[in-house]
Amino acid sequence: MIYSKLGDTDIKISKICLGTMTFGEQNTENEAHEQLDFALDNGVNFIDTAEMYPVPPKKNTQGLTEKYIGSWLNKTKRRKDVIIASKVTGPAPDFSYIRDPLQIDKENIEIAIEKNLKRLNTDYIDLYQIHWPQRQTNYFGELNYKYTKENRNRIIDNINESYEALDNLVKKGKIRSIGLSNDTSWGLMKFVEISNTRLFSKIVSVQNPYSLLNRIYEINMAEIAEIENIKLLAYSPLGFGVLTGKYLKNSPKNARLTIWNRFNRYSNKYAKSATVEYVNLAEKFNLTPTELALSFVNNQPFVASNIIGATNLSQLEENIRSINIKLSEEILSEIEEINQTYPNPAP
Repeated sequence: MIYSKLGDTDIKISKICLGTMTFGEQNTENEAHEQLDFALDNGVNFIDTAEMYPVPPKKNTQGLTEKYIGSWLNKTKRRKDVIIASKVTGPAPDFSYIRDPLQIDKENIEIAIEKNLKRLNTDYIDLYQIHWPQRQTNYFGELNYKYTKENRNRIIDNINESYEALDNLVKKGKIRSIGLSNDTSWGLMKFVEISNTRLFSKIVSVQNPYSLLNRIYEINMAEIAEIENIKLLAYSPLGFGVLTGKYLKNSPKNARLTIWNRFNRYSNKYAKSATVEYVNLAEKFNLTPTELALSFVNNQPFVASNIIGATNLSQLEENIRSINIKLSEEILSEIEEINQTYPNPAP
């Protein structure tokens, strides 16, 4: 396994991160514990979760993912062996069962962190992230930005308020570092500006989507990652499993896109055409499609960790194994050819 420091902190994280949003929906508590055991036994020390998990989010399952991790920590007593990342939920009218009103502000953050800690059976979280911004902007694959004429001062006041609340949690020892998720270059640099001015704990990471089907991050966020040392925690590196190729013929039973057709971000005709090309490329070089897709992400210099997810140990083993693969210049060249034909088909 490869390890690196999270931003400018002394927190060492594995290049592979175990995503857990299936815990409590597609995975039982026992299966979640098996995945956690297997991941740690194979060098993974980084676990990502969120207060709204599992996915798809529902009132009767909300919080189960953190509870399953918490019960594992209580059983194994391995808290010092893992780096735990969690998130506070952004505004969404459908999630009023989490809090009402659901906002990114001082009150919501202070309420959320106490519940995060209780469910996780811990007294601190290593990385605490804003799941998505308070302001109106594009995330979760939304295109065609529509300016909503939000009051600029109100937006900046909110960022200051929420950032101060998070910084206070660092000072109290309840969290060790602060990260963003589903944010933009403007949002990230505004946090950087405020941090430099008010001397808040620096943002250490951004958790955004990145895969062979979605390389939008490279356009301007990658530059920030390198210059400011605020690197990417890449989520959906397999595009909801699409890049495994398993959906090209028949939809597998119990697979996410088979069960829930709402997750269609990576299933348009251009993404399917690109996936066929990537699957053929993997076969040409005796790789599995999963190995090709994950190793591509693993080897990007701006990626701090690659968040993988699995519903069984066989998938998990293949995902972790990708850390040992180094793509040749020939393979990378052919990836670029495919990308030029199908540029970012599933942003």
